[in-house]
Amino acid sequence: MNNQNLRFLVYGAGAIGTYIGGSLTLSGYNCVFIERQELAAELEQQGLFLHLGETHEHIRKPIIVTSIEAALEHGYFDACIFAIKSYDTQTTVQDLTLLSMNLPPFICIQNGVENESIIASALGGKKVIPASLTSAISRSRTGEIILERKRGIGIAADHPLSRALFDAFSKAGLSPKLYHDPRSMKWSKLVTNLICNASSAILNMEPAEIIADKDLYRLEIIQLREALQVMKIQDIHVTDLPGTPVRSLAFAVKRLPFGISQPLIQRSIGVGRGNKMPSFHIDLYSGRGKSEVDFLNGAVVRFGEKYGIPTPVNKLLTETLNKLTIGEIGVDSFSKNPRKLLNLLGD
Repeated sequence: MNNQNLRFLVYGAGAIGTYIGGSLTLSGYNCVFIERQELAAELEQQGLFLHLGETHEHIRKPIIVTSIEAALEHGYFDACIFAIKSYDTQTTVQDLTLLSMNLPPFICIQNGVENESIIASALGGKKVIPASLTSAISRSRTGEIILERKRGIGIAADHPLSRALFDAFSKAGLSPKLYHDPRSMKWSKLVTNLICNASSAILNMEPAEIIADKDLYRLEIIQLREALQVMKIQDIHVTDLPGTPVRSLAFAVKRLPFGISQPLIQRSIGVGRGNKMPSFHIDLYSGRGKSEVDFLNGAVVRFGEKYGIPTPVNKLLTETLNKLTIGEIGVDSFSKNPRKLLNLLGD
């Protein structure tokens, strides 16, 4: 296979899709982006803007379509960058089932550990390539992204396309790494996604504020310990991700006293998240009425129930943020009020 001739379908032109698809486009690869009707015209008119450190790029004429059928009119694709939110996976792939024979493998970059099985059930196991992006990307406006912190992207090594993807992503400056244990890769990424994510949204507080608070820090450590226990019972090992020493994080969480681990994790949070608030906070305050909490903290709860591991903190965070998201309680119900949240746990 000539890697330079790889053709990519990019499902979702949000922050991640724009970053990966845009980087591939800038490196000479053919990419077609699928985006909602209300955004497609704007993207076609203004193009895509990528701020990659000191480099600022403008893709003036990206190919934007609004449906999979329209995308397939552009010809075949070697791979699909699947870059939508986890809460949209089920409905999206259901709509693709009848077209599965015409679709390429999906590079599943989504957060969480269950999207791959959903895609495989609808399209077949050979149509899934697990992946995890660790670079921090923010979107300043439609079609414009900022690379906050470059780390890389993990790709499952056991697919026939894996090596070609590694070469293409390397050329595009995405810093890929191949992983022979995709479950370990995805669960390790989930652990990093949990840190100060749900609590930040619920309390309307920045991660640094949460880690600096002794009681909230303890809550964060307990939720991480629950997740690590759920991994252990499944014989899933913690692994380092591109630019992300997850094993050191796990050691600090499991082994170090709170007083020693707190400043260490506080420093890593300050470096790790760049200048943006966590994704759950962004989703909650966007008013879109959806959250990925059920696919991260909620996944810990579901697998914990399956294997008999108690996960009370993850359950509390999932249920509370879901209530805020759907408007069952006011979005500011816990704003700047840690004690109110802690009291629900009986702390």
